[in-house]
Amino acid sequence: MTRAEIFKEMEEMFGLVPSMFKSIPDATLELEWSLFKQVQLAPGEIPAKYRELMGVAISAITKCRYCAFFHTEMAKLNGATPAEIEEAVHYAKSSAGWSAYVNGMQIDFEQFKREITQVCQHVRLARESMGPGDMSE
Repeated sequence: MTRAEIFKEMEEMFGLVPSMFKSIPDATLELEWSLFKQVQLAPGEIPAKYRELMGVAISAITKCRYCAFFHTEMAKLNGATPAEIEEAVHYAKSSAGWSAYVNGMQIDFEQFKREITQVCQHVRLARESMGPGDMSE
C-alpha cells in the first residue's frame, strides 16, 4: 500500500491520521500500520476491554503518558468503567512493588516457585471441595 492509501484507511477508521503515524518513514509505514491493526485493533482471544485494561496497567508501570492516555480512552471506548481502570492501575502498582521487593531481597527463586505451586494446588483442592461460588475464582 502507498502512504496515501494507508492514510486514507486510517481516516476511514479514525476520522483522521494520528500524528504518530505521520512521522513513520515510508519504508516501514505499511508494516507498522499492519502490526498496529493486528495487535491493537483486531479481535483476539482476549476481549478488547481486557486487552486495553492490560495496556492501562503496563503504561502505568512504564510511566508513558501517551500510552496511559491511549489505553485509558480505548478501555473506556470498549466498556471499561472508572472502577475497572483504577483496579488495573492498582494491580500494576502492587505487582511492581512486589517485584521490586522480591528481586531486591533476592528471595530464592526455586523456593518461590515451589511455594507458589503449592499454593495453587491447595487452592485448586479447596475449590474442588466447595460448591460453585463458595470461593473466589
